[in-house]
Amino acid sequence: MTLLAAGKVNYRARIERAELLASRFSFAREILTFYRAVAAFQKEFYERLPKEWGKRPIAPANGILGSELHLALLLHPFEEFLSLIESRAPGPLAAKAKSLRSSGEREWASTLQGFWKDGLQEERADSLSEFIGRAFLQPYAEFIVGAMLPPNLPMTTCRCPRCNSLPLLGVLRPEGDGGKRFLQCSFCSQEWEFRRIFCASCGEEREEKLPFYVAEEFPHIRTEACETCRHFLRTVDLTKEGNAVPLVDDLAAIPLSLWAEEHEYRRIQANLLGT
Repeated sequence: MTLLAAGKVNYRARIERAELLASRFSFAREILTFYRAVAAFQKEFYERLPKEWGKRPIAPANGILGSELHLALLLHPFEEFLSLIESRAPGPLAAKAKSLRSSGEREWASTLQGFWKDGLQEERADSLSEFIGRAFLQPYAEFIVGAMLPPNLPMTTCRCPRCNSLPLLGVLRPEGDGGKRFLQCSFCSQEWEFRRIFCASCGEEREEKLPFYVAEEFPHIRTEACETCRHFLRTVDLTKEGNAVPLVDDLAAIPLSLWAEEHEYRRIQANLLGT
């Protein structure tokens, strides 16, 4: 089983792709414009971490991403992030950020520690708090993952081998005359090799039980459904669109969500903005 090497995260590519897709698809413009502001904060935060981390080891000694949180490094940037969300987000999310920002550092620490410990769950009652914890801590998680040694993987694992979060996407990367399938983590963005004909939720492998759908606007993205568990996963095919940035292209693919809703499929794990 192959785990892609965790290199430096290219936030600039994410931002530029969001700008391009926002200019191309009017139905996704508002969402991608907001995401661009979030990604710009994430980029600046991610790039600050090596300078501010200090002499303590980056990788957790026990190899478990969620085992420890460097709170002293996080509270001031978290206040900055809450101010950004308060000023740029839609009404309910802006109100949530404002309320949390006014609650003070003790509540901030509790919020971050709770999300870091529990990670992403398939169902979470407070989606606004999930967005705040996920969006803020994602670059922090990506930074730590970049310093961790590759884990030993079983033949097929449906959860991230780094942080145990659910997969966000499938990604087909060119290899030889075809493509090799990976899953991308919904939190730390790590990718690991995964079987082509296999449900990432329940393990169904009968091809007739695994229909897929492609929208005209996004010929390089497939909605891969499972008739057995009624979940779906999107897969971004980089053999068809080499300039795609999977995490960003997924945000723009709103027509695929509409198809899944009409056919009563549930996503294994929603993306950051629920599109």
